[in-house]
Amino acid sequence: MQKRKLGRHGPEVPALGLGCMGMSISYGVPDDAESIATMHRAIELGCNLLVTSDAYGSGVNEALVGRAIAGRRDQVLIATKFGNVGLGGGVPEGLSGGHPDYVKLACERSLRHLGIDCIDLYGLHRVDPQVPIEDTVGAMQRLVEQGKARHLVLSEAGAQTIRRAHAVHPITAVETEYSLWSREVERDILPACRELGIGFMAYAPLGRGFLTATIKSVDALINQDRRRDHPRFSAENINKNNGLLNHLEDIAGAHQATPAQVALAWVLGRGDDIVPIPGTKRRSYLEQNLAAIDLQLTGAEAARLDRAFAPDVAAGTRYPEKQLKGLGL
Repeated sequence: MQKRKLGRHGPEVPALGLGCMGMSISYGVPDDAESIATMHRAIELGCNLLVTSDAYGSGVNEALVGRAIAGRRDQVLIATKFGNVGLGGGVPEGLSGGHPDYVKLACERSLRHLGIDCIDLYGLHRVDPQVPIEDTVGAMQRLVEQGKARHLVLSEAGAQTIRRAHAVHPITAVETEYSLWSREVERDILPACRELGIGFMAYAPLGRGFLTATIKSVDALINQDRRRDHPRFSAENINKNNGLLNHLEDIAGAHQATPAQVALAWVLGRGDDIVPIPGTKRRSYLEQNLAAIDLQLTGAEAARLDRAFAPDVAAGTRYPEKQLKGLGL
């Protein structure tokens, strides 16, 4: 497995990590046995960066990861997050997701769920507009000093917030959505990370499955699938977005690869400081995703994708309107 340095002062991590959210919530029906087998297979293949959050089922996903890594702690890097109170996590009355008092409570709870005594990469899942970022990161810094966290991460933070947080304690990585059809971070977030020597973890690098070219109709999603609430997957928008897939499918055919592998190869090619973390709960898809590391796009192919998937080309926003308000703060 190829390795990448996560930021100027962060750990070496696999070039692709494994997002674990969909194993428990949002996409399809959970299958804990297959999900655990997928995590075990990922570890075997050197894809040992497992990414979760206390918000994924209010600790359910963390507990699942904890079961998978039991007896394997020294073989894995665990990334989890707190503070996404709109999705889950449970904040006591009088506190909010970024409140310093809550930071300690959330960390202790995650440690219990995961069955570990130190989190390798501990992140603020969403910036709390009620609390200065300096206060939240200050509390996270104390966790590092206490040996409960090794490195700090911000998720979906704005460029100025990243700079302010980094001035309090070094931020190892920023975790934000990045894919062919979600390129907003190229404007100011990626440049800020590179200026400060912060690594970048790209979640949803397959566009929540759309870039696999297997979801061409909303009817492909079960009724409980959360993507039905995402504007890009509405019946009207998905029909418009399907035209983008021709470019992926053409290039995939030339390489005898899958569209998903081409989409991942594109993200991997955007810089050695970027670590995509595609999610899956199936071993077969995990192995297909990891094969993207060896796929080399030609300059012409990368340029074709850049043009076809120009920023803001996708029909529909990447989150429902209510959730958009919590991004880039």
